[in-house]
Amino acid sequence: MSQWQRAAKGHSLVMRNPVAAYFALTFTISWTGAFLVAAPYLLRHEAFPKLAGILMFPVMLLGPSLAGIAVSRMTGGREGLRSLFSQMVRWRFQGRWYAALAIPPALVLVVLLGLKTFVSPSYSPNHFWLGASFGVPAGFLEEIGWTGCAFSLMSFESSGLAASVWLGVLWSLWHIPVVDYLGAVTPHRSYWLPFFLVFAAAMTVMRVLISWVYTNTKSVLSAQLMHVSSTGALVIFSPPLVAASQEVMWYGIYAAALWVSVAIVVKIFGKRLRRQIQFRA
Repeated sequence: MSQWQRAAKGHSLVMRNPVAAYFALTFTISWTGAFLVAAPYLLRHEAFPKLAGILMFPVMLLGPSLAGIAVSRMTGGREGLRSLFSQMVRWRFQGRWYAALAIPPALVLVVLLGLKTFVSPSYSPNHFWLGASFGVPAGFLEEIGWTGCAFSLMSFESSGLAASVWLGVLWSLWHIPVVDYLGAVTPHRSYWLPFFLVFAAAMTVMRVLISWVYTNTKSVLSAQLMHVSSTGALVIFSPPLVAASQEVMWYGIYAAALWVSVAIVVKIFGKRLRRQIQFRA
């Protein structure tokens, strides 16, 4: 088979199932990058330093961004890319939607301050303001793929709610290589699985909120800003003194609070997550 034939076959596969192609490409790029960072320590049977774990994350960001651009180009041609990039600079101030940016930091603080008051001072929120810079690359690079490509494709085949939940689950699984480096406790040891489960619950419901804002603004930029708000809030305020079991507890309560928020959204906007416009005679 010639190189041209292989390229044509690959293009045909992407066109037949662009969603599967996006996820396959995203996970391959991201997890391969994470493995390459970890490989020198694994091969030498050395303890894995926290810095190396943190460095895996920026490498992984290449997966959703590059996959989103590639699949958009292959399925929509140049017009597909123009549409993707135009949504990344689309900005119309719509206060009710951009006010949603306050949901993640507000809920994180409410949960932590409540736990600090009624359970233990260990839950005192941190004030690591440089943590905001962690959210910027995560939000702006990841949402090129998760929202600009994957959600746009998935929502054509199902309701906005179903598409966002499935996307949230896959988004959570994508984090597996770096889960031990996403909280204040490193590593979580015997609490790894409980932490991953509550982390996944929080990430899945956050994906619904991100998709809700995007659905009503048609702006990838709004999704990027929601992602920045979510990641930034967790990095800035995550309590540095908690034990692994305590981290599982506060993440679980935070996830539950987010799900309550989403229940309200679905009640008002329905499973399409879209504002219903009524025309009067």
